[in-house]
Amino acid sequence: MKELLPILPKPTRYIGSEWGAVYKDKESVRVHMALAFPDMYEIGMSYLGQKILLKQINDREAYWAERVYTPCRETAAIMREHGVRLSTLESDTPLTELDIIGFSLTHELCYTNILYMLDLAGIPFRSEARDESHPLIVAGGGACFNAEPVAPFFDAMIIGDGEETQIQMLEVIEQAKAEGLSRNDLLLRLKDIPGVYIPSFFENQGPGQKLKPLVEGYETVEKAVVEDLNTIPFPTEQLVSFGQAVHDRLTLEIARGCTRGCRFCQAGMIYRPVRERGLEELENILAEGLAKTGYEETSFLSLSTGDYSALDTLFSRCFDRCAAEQISISLPSLRVGSLSAPIMERISSIRRTGATLAPEAGSQRLRDAINKGVDEEGLLDHIRLIFDHGWQSVKLYFMIGLPTETDEDLEAILDLCLKARDAVGKHIKRLQITAAVSPFVPKPHTPFQWEPQIPLDEIKRRIYLLKDLFRPHKRVQLKFHIPEMTFLEGIFSRGDRRLAPVVEKAYAKDALFSSWKDQLAVAPYLEALEECGLTPEEYTGGRDMNAPLPWDHLNSGLTRKFLLTERERALGGKITKDCRYNTCRQCGVCESEKSTSALLVQKQTKDIRQRLVLPKRDQEGEQPPFVKQELELGAKGGHYRIWYEKTGPAAYLSQLELQSVFERALRRANLPVSFSQGFHPMPRMSFGKALPVSVESTIEWFNLFLREDWGPKELAETLGAQMPRGLRLYRADRLDMGKKQPQSVEEDFRITFAGDAEEAGMRMAQWKAFMANDSVIIERTNKKGKIKPVDIRKLVRDIDLIDDRTLTVTFDWREGYISPLRLLDIVNEGIGPLDFGMTKTAQRF
Repeated sequence: MKELLPILPKPTRYIGSEWGAVYKDKESVRVHMALAFPDMYEIGMSYLGQKILLKQINDREAYWAERVYTPCRETAAIMREHGVRLSTLESDTPLTELDIIGFSLTHELCYTNILYMLDLAGIPFRSEARDESHPLIVAGGGACFNAEPVAPFFDAMIIGDGEETQIQMLEVIEQAKAEGLSRNDLLLRLKDIPGVYIPSFFENQGPGQKLKPLVEGYETVEKAVVEDLNTIPFPTEQLVSFGQAVHDRLTLEIARGCTRGCRFCQAGMIYRPVRERGLEELENILAEGLAKTGYEETSFLSLSTGDYSALDTLFSRCFDRCAAEQISISLPSLRVGSLSAPIMERISSIRRTGATLAPEAGSQRLRDAINKGVDEEGLLDHIRLIFDHGWQSVKLYFMIGLPTETDEDLEAILDLCLKARDAVGKHIKRLQITAAVSPFVPKPHTPFQWEPQIPLDEIKRRIYLLKDLFRPHKRVQLKFHIPEMTFLEGIFSRGDRRLAPVVEKAYAKDALFSSWKDQLAVAPYLEALEECGLTPEEYTGGRDMNAPLPWDHLNSGLTRKFLLTERERALGGKITKDCRYNTCRQCGVCESEKSTSALLVQKQTKDIRQRLVLPKRDQEGEQPPFVKQELELGAKGGHYRIWYEKTGPAAYLSQLELQSVFERALRRANLPVSFSQGFHPMPRMSFGKALPVSVESTIEWFNLFLREDWGPKELAETLGAQMPRGLRLYRADRLDMGKKQPQSVEEDFRITFAGDAEEAGMRMAQWKAFMANDSVIIERTNKKGKIKPVDIRKLVRDIDLIDDRTLTVTFDWREGYISPLRLLDIVNEGIGPLDFGMTKTAQRF
């Protein structure tokens, strides 16, 4: 694919040269695989699961895991036009040449994207159509706890925690290659690994029937469990995107699992038991991760970050270090009452963006039914605390369509928002309360897995009702999830194998990127359902509690008895307390004196239980007082011009992306950078004229202020060690302390034409003809929208013919500027991006 980079939109999605990328010799590795994310680069680079698996695999010399993301439609069209197959980012290896491709299934609306990627790779969709010449197609992720709608497309799936299971799988594949095993014999060996599901070893018996096991002793598949997170090395040298990732920061998984027991929450059920990373381990990960990545933001991640037993201690220990280095800390997935005043005081000192809380329902009755464990008084107290510490907006997440919900519960959403607004008071000038509403989708392995999803028309009615309720009120606003997206998610979340042809037909009808608002199209899915003789109601409707479910053969550890009991407690409005600090509810996951684990295979060798840092949440304990540090980050001790080459993959970095690369390299180098003043301090660095994307250069520069005086040679060597592929920093010059510094007035660009000798000769002749003119006038539109004539001939001082297809053009910028690529397009009319190469070779001041 890399030969197409000059003509691909957003080419940095495909260059694979980010800091932290791993490169190995293809000939020396014994198992070569790709971790595939069925969405675009910006989304996939935010996914922590992929980064964790990349480390687990690439730490082993014999294995190499590369990345591949979903190309946009424009890129796919270009690939097809040129007959190029989908390839890995790092080595540009076509996917057909790999041993295994592992897809991350994080949600149901990515299913057609999987077929899209297989199609672009030239790999048959269905497992039954593939043979030993094809890579093994594997899936992992939360959606695999019921991925029956796409089961026929996969040779294997990993259910549960993937770190240990993925390595065991690669070991089996390595041995199978050495022994020359058939594909079926390989699958027979893989099935013995805990957490590995082989869909072809189960036969569909028709609607409402259990899947029939085809291999003796392989009737159920239990999820894989990592018993202690501290034994799994966490990636500190994470991939650093070129500033494009949606969540572009160092993410630390502080805990896995949640036992709050929200009855709608699939993740809180399937990822039990709770396992917390140790304080010392997390401090080391943070220090090493920031040093190795250069990120300016970090995030403490878990299903319920506020429930981490030592959160106050962890935050207070990490905060001073982060504040001193202008690194912000975000705490997602917070519960009402989970943030103490000391934590809030610290956060507010470095950033006060919007705060988010999730009461999920407006009325206390409904919150009790879903076991949210949040009362109105606690919510209002939390909101007062937020605003007392300087926040001006808060977002409250709600669900609609929950079991037993009535219109009175919807009215209670507005009522709660108004109480939140009024509890804060009118003294907050920009006070804003936002209700973000998402329709409920019943999920497998939850107490609500048997419940109906409200129809699409009813979803819309309830949203319209809320819109009418909110409209008259000030300082409260309503936002809502797209109903059609929820409708589709509901069909596939509890689907069976009859939906596989629906996915194929929807893809054939161009249904792609269905989780993107601007790409979502419901019609292809509805048409596909009808052509397959199916209706949405078969999947969104309620389920018979005595009938088999499509996911019954997948053992999440939760017993049927526990789920039914929780359902009954929901209908009775009864709360079930968190078993971390209260009575064990015998859900079936943990092995203890009072409870037997349903994970029968792994409990023989693993100690499956909750692992907490502290026996009780440390929120009530004593924390060191917060003293805001006044740092002299704006000091100026030295001013430098840094010279570098920008070649190969780095040529496709835009100026904005390049700035992000350098800022993070400066942090990794631990240089005392001088920052601007104000609410959002920025490194004091400036660039010359922006180099056009795809143009290489051997002589680029940027200016940099440091707080201390450094020797130029030491500075160049220290920062140069932090450059990704294609960027070579080779010199630093000392400048005076003035802000304004000389800019180049002349620049040389070398142009080499591709194609045959005749075509190259024609291009050279066009440049000779251009130089023979006294003037060449074009029209340009200035920033005010006015059209102005410009003589571009004055901008070219000279050309030097190097050989029969190479020349050097000397540009003179004294009277104006034009992009060298734009001028090339004018002189060599009709030339395409693949028809030449351009490199800046000199500049004069």
